[in-house]
Amino acid sequence: MRKLLWAVLIVLCAAPPAAFLFAWSGLYNVAASNGHLPIVSWLLKFGMENSIETYSTGVDPPPLTDAALVERGILYFQSGCAPCHGAPGLSRSPVALQMLPPPPELTDAVHHWSTAELFRIVKHGIKYTGMPAWPAPGRDDEVWALVAFLTRMPQIPPAEYKTATRRHDSGGDAARAIAHEGLIVGPFACASCHGATGQGSPLGSVPRLAGQKAAYLEMALEDFATTARPSGMMAPPAVNLDQQQRSDLARYYSSLKPEKADEPGEGSGELQRRGAILVEQGDPSRGIPACQACHGKDGLARDNVPQYPALAGQHLDYLANQLRLFRANKRGGRLAEVMSATVRNLTDDDIEAVASYYSRLK
Repeated sequence: MRKLLWAVLIVLCAAPPAAFLFAWSGLYNVAASNGHLPIVSWLLKFGMENSIETYSTGVDPPPLTDAALVERGILYFQSGCAPCHGAPGLSRSPVALQMLPPPPELTDAVHHWSTAELFRIVKHGIKYTGMPAWPAPGRDDEVWALVAFLTRMPQIPPAEYKTATRRHDSGGDAARAIAHEGLIVGPFACASCHGATGQGSPLGSVPRLAGQKAAYLEMALEDFATTARPSGMMAPPAVNLDQQQRSDLARYYSSLKPEKADEPGEGSGELQRRGAILVEQGDPSRGIPACQACHGKDGLARDNVPQYPALAGQHLDYLANQLRLFRANKRGGRLAEVMSATVRNLTDDDIEAVASYYSRLK
């Protein structure tokens, strides 16, 4: 027994310097083309799956059936994920397939994971695979949007995916102007989400930029680029724009004519009345100031404060989501402190009412 203990002790003492000398020698082949030994691949996969299962315990998924949430996820997926993972009707890049391990084809892979596990993977990434963590750790709403799309991805026919991701293709003069002025950064083209004429996405998950105040747009792009306003969806396209490009892009979208706001839908009358009261009067008993003090009853904001955004005709879903982010102190940006204090006492119903009111203004 004593000899066995001495042998174990010698092995334990010798193992670290032996491992160091082996690494120092350079004999271990780190080339991705060489692959792993089968036992190493199995151990890494086994450990990854159990780690994700363990750390996703306690994650409580929100409802993921909202069409606007899925739309938001699909628009980001096309530019941020599809080049490596492929998409319905789109093959994975030959370059990505040479990674070790190669990124999985997600149409089949998502069946293997629960929604909580998908959230864990998208938000935190996976070591040794090239799968990055989400660039804005506090923006769970963005992560859930991507998860919402992933859970629906196996049921989306290629034709439907193509329609959803190419309805904003640069076909008009506005989009050609963006391309000619060099305002498309890497795979992230502004028009792919915000539309060739800046009208946003059809379901309202992405904001309208057409006619917005140039000073506000320029400020927003700078805040995205510096991560003062955290967003895993907007930081990648904004970070490589220089000051002149941000200014040019802001003026370009500001010069576009916004389309007419949607007509009020069935059941929107009560929301409109409640929204009008909060916009025009606020609710002093609950410490809620009137929105029009800064944004104006017409939703066009005050001319003497160009950094305040125009809200008239903005998409309801986008407005409501921004108000919820302000209320939770997760929105960021140079307007965050003022807005978070303004909306902290708004209920969910208040938020829907205010968003509905401004979205219906002409």
